[in-house]
Amino acid sequence: MIYGFIGLGNMASAIIGGMRAASLCADGGIIGFDIDPARATALGVAPCRSAADCAARSDVTVLAVKPQTLESVLGEIACALGPDRLLVSIAAGKPIAFYESRVGGVPFVRVMPNINAAARAAASAVCGGTLARPEHVETVKGLFASVGGVFELPESLFPAFGAIAGAAPAYVYMFIDALAGAGVRAGIPKKLALEIAAQTALGSAKMLTESGAHPMELADRVCSPGGTTIEGLHRLRERGFESAVYSAIEAVIEKDRKIGG
Repeated sequence: MIYGFIGLGNMASAIIGGMRAASLCADGGIIGFDIDPARATALGVAPCRSAADCAARSDVTVLAVKPQTLESVLGEIACALGPDRLLVSIAAGKPIAFYESRVGGVPFVRVMPNINAAARAAASAVCGGTLARPEHVETVKGLFASVGGVFELPESLFPAFGAIAGAAPAYVYMFIDALAGAGVRAGIPKKLALEIAAQTALGSAKMLTESGAHPMELADRVCSPGGTTIEGLHRLRERGFESAVYSAIEAVIEKDRKIGG
C-alpha cells in the first residue's frame, strides 16, 4: 500500500515517523508533496511533482495542509481520485460534508489528531464519511495508532473532542508549569522542578489508563485522612479548580461553534 502525504509539515512528519517506527509500510511506501521540495528530502520520502501527482500514485492520500488551502488542493486532486482510493484529512475545522461536496465518489475519513503526535502520544478522533467502509476506517485507525490513542466518534462530537484533546494539552502544560513554579517557590531549581512536574503528570496519566480506576478513586488513594494532600485538594476546590476547567472547555466549544457557523 502506498501512502501519500500532501503537506509535509510538523504533523505529517510526526505521523510518518510513527509509521516507520511501527513498520506500517515497506521502503518506498510513503510519498509526499509540499510546496517546499526540501521537506520531502528531509523526511526521506519519495517526492511528487504536484498534489495531483501524489494523489494519483497513492492508495491512501492524507491531506495535511492548512484549512485555507483545502479548496484549491481538493480542486487539483479531484480528477486523480476514485472509489478504489481512500482520502484522509487532518485539517482542522472542515466537516465531512465539505470534502464530499468537492470530491465525490471517494471514500473519506476525517481525523482530528493533537500536538502530542510528535511524542507518539496523541489522542486522535476518527470518523468515516458516507462512502467509507469499516475496512477504510480500520486502515486509518491503524495509521494513527502509530502516533498514540485513536477514538472513533460521530462527527457531532468532534467539537467536544477538540476542546478536550486538541486544546487541553495547552492547559496541561500550563498546569505543569504552575506545579514547577510552586516547586521553585519552595526552593527547587526551575529545570529540576519542571522535570519532576512533567514526570508526575506522565506517571499519573499512565496510572489512570493502566489501572482502569476512576480518577477520584486514585486521588483518594493519595489522600490520607487529615493529611497534607487532602488539604491541598480542598484548597484547589475552594479556588474553583474544577469549575475553571469546565469553563475553559465550554469556551473552546462555543468559540468553535461561532467559527464553524
